[in-house]
Amino acid sequence: IASCLVGSEMCIRDRFVCLLFGLSFLGGEMKAQQKSAHETGLRSKSTSELAELEQVITKVNYDESKVPVYTLPDVLTLTNGRKVTTKKEWVEKRRPELLRLFETQIYGKAPVRSKDLHFRLLNEDREALGGLATRKEVAVYLTKDEKHYLTVLMYLPNRRKGTVPMFFGINFKGNHAIHPDEGITFPSEERMIAYGRKRMFPRGSAASRWPVEMLMEHGYGLATFYRGDIDPDFDDGFQNGVHPLYYKKGQTRPAEDEWGTLAAWAWGMSCAMDYFETDKDIDAKRIAIFGHSRLGKTTLWAGAIDPRFALVISNDSGCGGAALSRRKFGETVRAVNCQFTHWFCRNFWQYNDKEDTLPVDQHELIALMAPRPVYIASAEEDRWADPKGEFLSGVYASPVYELFGLPGLPVKEMPAVNQPVLSGTIGYHIRSGKHDINLYDWTQFVKFADKHLK
Repeated sequence: IASCLVGSEMCIRDRFVCLLFGLSFLGGEMKAQQKSAHETGLRSKSTSELAELEQVITKVNYDESKVPVYTLPDVLTLTNGRKVTTKKEWVEKRRPELLRLFETQIYGKAPVRSKDLHFRLLNEDREALGGLATRKEVAVYLTKDEKHYLTVLMYLPNRRKGTVPMFFGINFKGNHAIHPDEGITFPSEERMIAYGRKRMFPRGSAASRWPVEMLMEHGYGLATFYRGDIDPDFDDGFQNGVHPLYYKKGQTRPAEDEWGTLAAWAWGMSCAMDYFETDKDIDAKRIAIFGHSRLGKTTLWAGAIDPRFALVISNDSGCGGAALSRRKFGETVRAVNCQFTHWFCRNFWQYNDKEDTLPVDQHELIALMAPRPVYIASAEEDRWADPKGEFLSGVYASPVYELFGLPGLPVKEMPAVNQPVLSGTIGYHIRSGKHDINLYDWTQFVKFADKHLK
């Protein structure tokens, strides 16, 4: 319980949801199939791993003077010690090297997307939102038998000429929660069982985070899908999502270097991108992906592994996202691994309390986006996500952008609150307030996208 209470207001609420799932299981109230899957997941953990889970996180550092002295890996130095001095060396040598390290040590390797991937338009309303937009719902089928799929909800502005640029992100509560629009399909009872829920969030309950009308008025489309369509966000031993579709014979969970839930969500974003490339209303070369909190971590990884995404936005993503791990400020590697055992690959566990032994740090994740633009957003009261560590990742990723003749993050000192830095290829702001994504954040995202996508 103490572990669940570490972090900001939004994180606490999410952790209570996970805690309630556990209590429901213990009370025998979950469906038999979920109970069995959860027991399978627990049996797959060794005694030492369970002991690791039981360690309560009692010390969280929010004191800048207590940040340890650390040395970051040089983003432009190969593991053999040679310095990278040209774009060609970055593209052909250093970038693949870094990508492999992040893949095998932090997020986990995802499988190649199935050849059976296919799409179907479920419904379309060309007069949605009082005629402002066209609303589409598209099924992205992951298997030939169509038993496994994600539903992409899209709004496209009706006042447009030709194809439109688009913002794309995963949602926390279900497609129906992003807007009170009654035309959005509400999840069926069958889907709720698959998500591990007895009830879904109310329609429009997350609308404050999704300024649909504002985006339409600025000429952008918006697309989203629910995270549970790929993998529900609780640890049941990797039985309730897409992972079992790709297990080898006799395999019951991902190997130590194979995909956790965040990598699965990122993989799902690429599946949706495969659809966007077929939609004649969308300019698939001008898609900005965004994510908040754990979905910010996901979005950065999706941008790193899939260069088709033209712009990448991280909002309050913290450890395993934009924040430097070696600072050990707020959320740490141990904290994230012990509280959310399913997010990262199991190899990441070996760096609990040993961040200085990581072969990479998160500034190099930002650099993997180069030369594409990246925007990093923080919140003043969200100390758990380490705003300064997020800012510094942008600073230390900048030399790679400079290799391409582009400005990275054009400031070296952290800007004042509510003073966004929009002039570089890496943008940044820290706003007043708590862990959330709001209209102020979106206003900066649109300004940054206008600069790079229009």
